[in-house]
Amino acid sequence: MKALVICGLSLTLLAACGVESAPVRPSLDAGVSIGRGGIYPSASVGVAKGPVSVRVGL
Repeated sequence: MKALVICGLSLTLLAACGVESAPVRPSLDAGVSIGRGGIYPSASVGVAKGPVSVRVGL
C-alpha cells in the first residue's frame, strides 16, 4: 500500500514538471472519518490541466 502511494506521488510530480508543455496542477487530499464502525482514512492523488482532471482515490 505504501509503495503504491509513493509510486503515485512520484508519477504525479513527474507529470507536473512540464518538460514538454505548460505544467499541470498536482493535488493531494487526505482525510479521516470517524463513525460507528471505527476510524476510516481516505486519500486521493490527482492532476489537472485546463478542463481535464484525473484523480485516483485510495
